[in-house]
Amino acid sequence: MRAVVQRVEQAAVAVGGREISRTGRGLITFLGVEKGDGANDADYLVDKIIHLRIFEDIDGKMNLSLTDIEGELMIISQFTLLGDCRKGRRPSFYRSEEPEKAKGLYDYFVAAAAGRVKEIGTGEFQAMMKIVSVNDGPVTILLDSRNTI
Repeated sequence: MRAVVQRVEQAAVAVGGREISRTGRGLITFLGVEKGDGANDADYLVDKIIHLRIFEDIDGKMNLSLTDIEGELMIISQFTLLGDCRKGRRPSFYRSEEPEKAKGLYDYFVAAAAGRVKEIGTGEFQAMMKIVSVNDGPVTILLDSRNTI
């Protein structure tokens, strides 16, 4: 499971011209589910994301986590994070999980995070979305549940 995590002042998602979700200060997470991922991958990433110390303390050092600041979390499913661009110019998505299984793990991830974060926002699985975020920093972190060493 891969995640791109960005520190934001706010984020919003629209589908079909209608806003479906909005969050304030916190993180936006783009989540890709890879073939073979399971609940343990989701649990690992949820825990890692909400405890990443990437918010500034009073001394200006990145020393606080999402839970420390009581921040909000926007979670967007994004299978293109598994795109392989090593050959040619068109990405291959052979490593992306099948939609039914991916949705199950995406929903599991959202539920696992929901009880641990002040406010959760989500996109719509398999929908074309318009995502607006006001990045803070910018601070962008790449995470992969298979690269845990």
